[in-house]
Amino acid sequence: MVRVEKSGLSVDADLAEFIETEALPGRGVWASVFWDGLARLIEEFGPRNRALLDRRQELQAQIDAWHLARRGQPHDAESYRAFLREIGYLEPDVEDFSIDPGELDPEIASVAGPQLVVPITNARFALNAANARWGSLFDALYGTDALAGDSAGRRDDGRDGGGALDGDRVRRVIGWARDHLDRTAPLAGGSWRTVRDVSVRDGMLLVENDAGQTGLADPSQYVGHRPPRKDGCREVILRRHGLHLRLVFDPRSPVAQMDRAGMSDIVLEAALSVIMDLEDSVATVDAADKVAAYRNWLGLMQGGLQSSFIKNGREVWRSLAGDVSYVTPEGEEAVLKGRALMMVRNVGHLMTTASVLDAQGNEIGEGLLDAAVTTLIACHDLRRHSSERNSHAGSVYVVKPKMHGSAEVAFAVEMFARIEELFGLAANTVKLGIMDEERRTSANLKTCIHAARHRLAFINTGFLDRTGDEIHTSMEAGPMVRKGDMKDAAWIAAYEDRNVDIGLACGLRGRAQIGKGMWAVPDRMADMLAQKVEHPLAGANCAWVPSPTAAVLHATHYHLVDVFARQAEIAARGPRASLAQLLEIPLGDPQDWSSGDIAWEVDNNAQGILGYVVRWIDQGVGCSTVPDIRDIGLMEDRATCRISSQALANWLHHGVIDEGQVMAAMKKMAAVVDRQNAGDPLYQPMAPGFDGLAFRAACDLVFQGRSQPSGYTEPILHARRQQRKAEPVLR
Repeated sequence: MVRVEKSGLSVDADLAEFIETEALPGRGVWASVFWDGLARLIEEFGPRNRALLDRRQELQAQIDAWHLARRGQPHDAESYRAFLREIGYLEPDVEDFSIDPGELDPEIASVAGPQLVVPITNARFALNAANARWGSLFDALYGTDALAGDSAGRRDDGRDGGGALDGDRVRRVIGWARDHLDRTAPLAGGSWRTVRDVSVRDGMLLVENDAGQTGLADPSQYVGHRPPRKDGCREVILRRHGLHLRLVFDPRSPVAQMDRAGMSDIVLEAALSVIMDLEDSVATVDAADKVAAYRNWLGLMQGGLQSSFIKNGREVWRSLAGDVSYVTPEGEEAVLKGRALMMVRNVGHLMTTASVLDAQGNEIGEGLLDAAVTTLIACHDLRRHSSERNSHAGSVYVVKPKMHGSAEVAFAVEMFARIEELFGLAANTVKLGIMDEERRTSANLKTCIHAARHRLAFINTGFLDRTGDEIHTSMEAGPMVRKGDMKDAAWIAAYEDRNVDIGLACGLRGRAQIGKGMWAVPDRMADMLAQKVEHPLAGANCAWVPSPTAAVLHATHYHLVDVFARQAEIAARGPRASLAQLLEIPLGDPQDWSSGDIAWEVDNNAQGILGYVVRWIDQGVGCSTVPDIRDIGLMEDRATCRISSQALANWLHHGVIDEGQVMAAMKKMAAVVDRQNAGDPLYQPMAPGFDGLAFRAACDLVFQGRSQPSGYTEPILHARRQQRKAEPVLR
């Protein structure tokens, strides 16, 4: 690594060049000012960051000792809570309050809808996610298993020009869509099923069906139209619960020929927001990786990011979509935003990076670098014309993961205040998203929100990371339940309910997002349609989906559920779960499990770890669809790896299994993963040698899992990936 000296810091030369020649120009900030400011930030916050990590370890050691002193005794929940208060793990409560983050974009504050999370290192994926603000309902229904009784799975023919349309399937899509309109934009008379014509006259929507000429039962749902183009294509725009639906009438479309009203599609407003991720879904282990990630974020904030790929034998380019213009009922020109609101997820407080060394030659906190650089880059958006901005409210949205308790949230708040001063931004320009995925944050969520009350934009739940921390925190308490049974544990329901209840009590309704976690099976959209409506019903005004197609289908849930009305009902009902329920430890009894149960559990976790880690180490893929032990594709990132490795480490520690069983399962499942990846020309098999870096990293995650800080996978994965990148390239 070639380094240059900047204000007493030793900086990777490529990173320094990127900052000075790409990120800084146009910002009105001199390079010397940036480097001086970064040096001061590191000097002030670096030691505090390390002290917070030491505090985590101190608390964990005390909790371990408490459980060890009582091993073999029944768990005394009341004494346990008193102990957690005594050591400061449970914080004193704060008086009731409401957040006051200032002006936020409507995608955050006042409109509910799907949210995407995408690795920012992949420009094509990032662009697809940003452009997923709008998506074809007909494509989403036709190309997946979403239609009732359809087991055919994903279909790519016809709708994308790759083959002939299946007429019966198209008619089923049309029927589903019209039934959805009956539920969410009902007519004053008759059904959308029998509509023959849709027109606009004198600022009113007119519909002809078997009941005669009619209109919408709620005329205010009509918000405008797009007049016919030269090719005859026109649109009618409706709105439901703040989300827009564009009814498309394109006479050139073969679908229009099959629809009695000539409707060729319904384009839905889908992914309202997207988290461009620098954390769990990426593998950024050195300066080159970080620069690539930062460069994509810069392209998004400046609006010029492009990416190309080959489709049907020709090169296709992707860029950011434009806004959607239309005519209001009053005859005025208006626009709908063409892109999802983009947030950026920085790394947590744990990891350090060699991209920058401090004055003493130590690696700096990677979170400090992310905070400074991603905010600097987002300033480009703040200087753009308002119609082109990512944030029309003039905010920068940073999601901060893996924080433990309110002191760590307060640390992040102060850090961004210093960064705002450095770049001349108004106080609280940077809005903060708090990932409620660590046990200490869940238990102290109200105080965490209070610490960020003037810049809070987002809280959410994440089952996988939260479960990993649950296991690690209570590692010495005893063996945990099987991973599949964890979702039925009392603490999970308490965790999900308390997140919403506390968020509403702190005034998030109409001001900030309350989010729920990922649908992890991208190819099972029928199941998602049946189940994920539970998220808006639970009071979440955003929830994660794995793809733009899933965002379109999940948007239909927000047509059915008025989330803000639902939040009012939940708030009036009062708290649904107690702190005592949240702190119930999910202990299992090995006597309840057969040897076959245990063997399958070990195989399942081993296969999941290997399937994810082999791509992470060998190819630098931080998030992808990974076949599980049943060959079902699951969306995997480091959170899934954390729970699986901690589950095995816990059973290993308590003698439910031994090292021989784990290693045998690892070797057995390595062969399975090799088979599942046989079609990947870049894949390097793990069997029969079992001596590659990927296989060793997977084993490290289990055998060293108990000693990893908070059970995180990053230290091991980063070290092994760095080794892999240092190996000579074989030609």
